Amino acid sequence: MTKNSSRDETFQRIKEVRAEAIEHTRLARALAVERRDLMQELLDGGLSQADIARELGVSRQAIQKMMALN
Repeated sequence: MTKNSSRDETFQRIKEVRAEAIEHTRLARALAVERRDLMQELLDGGLSQADIARELGVSRQAIQKMMALN
């Protein structure tokens, strides 16, 4: 294997890893939106942020942050 082909393979792998990272970021954002929508349904149904936090084992502040995500 030549130095250039090794370098080309490394660049190709960097590009693949970047594409995977972009896809994971997109998926994480979509899941955060779904999570927020589900929590909003619970809030609309009369539960409090504290109720949700207790059930999920997180702080109320964590729920506030999740609900504030854009």
